[in-house]
Amino acid sequence: MRRPPTAQELTGGNRRALGRAITLIESRRPEDEACAQELLQAVLPQTGRSIRLGVTGSPGVGKSTFIEALGMQLIETGHRVAVLAIDPSSPVGGGSILGDKTRMQELSRQEAAFIRPSPAGDSLGGVARRTQETKLLCEAAGFDVIIIETVGVGQSEFQVASMVDFFLVLMLPSAGDELQGIKKGIMELADALVINKADGETQAVAELTRRQYQSAVQLFSHDPLWTPPVLTCSGLYGNGVADIWQTVETFVQQSRGEGRFEKRRATQRLKWFHDLTRSLLEAFVDGDERVSQLRSTLEAQVRANEIAPYLAARRVVGMLREL
Repeated sequence: MRRPPTAQELTGGNRRALGRAITLIESRRPEDEACAQELLQAVLPQTGRSIRLGVTGSPGVGKSTFIEALGMQLIETGHRVAVLAIDPSSPVGGGSILGDKTRMQELSRQEAAFIRPSPAGDSLGGVARRTQETKLLCEAAGFDVIIIETVGVGQSEFQVASMVDFFLVLMLPSAGDELQGIKKGIMELADALVINKADGETQAVAELTRRQYQSAVQLFSHDPLWTPPVLTCSGLYGNGVADIWQTVETFVQQSRGEGRFEKRRATQRLKWFHDLTRSLLEAFVDGDERVSQLRSTLEAQVRANEIAPYLAARRVVGMLREL
């Protein structure tokens, strides 16, 4: 890789420096890791000043259209918006679609916007391996709204909810039995539900859906001080998008006033630390030849029912203590 960007270039708003910094963070080359972490540590005091918004929803719900509409409205009011779009990777070849710049053409042309599609790769729940670091780099570069779009499948919602200030779940207009299919876990994570595509002939259905979800959400609210509202909007036409952002700002202001905003972020940082610790320990175990040989022997014994799995695991840990 060419010369890594400096902290001064990044905090000075150099967009090319930001792109190069993210490429450095995403690199799997051992020689790049030290440079990446040195850069991240240098810009750390300039991070944390944005509103972090997570957006999820099933494929086809209109996430990219909604995010583009929201981003354009935010830019018009003076915000700088970074979109971190996590694309699904092929389970066969590992390639990803990386099509969000194509889907968000108008937003991608704005000087005050930065769109970074990242392949999910083999990360748990489809969350890109370095999304956390990328988010901090964007903040250091002066973007005050960070939007993280998930692939909308598997465990990605839980991962993204643990790294944002406000978690938004987009739903399609539907009625009746569709309400039975709500995942309780998602309802507990959501800070707001939004019925998208509420335009034209679907407006009446969208309003009916909104009322049904609003009744149901009372049962699953995860915050005794905040009942997630259910709103409608049209990402295509921009209707209702401003009201959604107002809801986000109200939530953030209320949380800050009650001291819960920084507490939530501190909890998220600790979770990130623990997740990284487990990840690095696992990588160390996998990379040590002696441990690897012992594990292979024990795996064969576990398969043959010659040793209890717990005892086998304890023997691996015992070897680690001796290293």
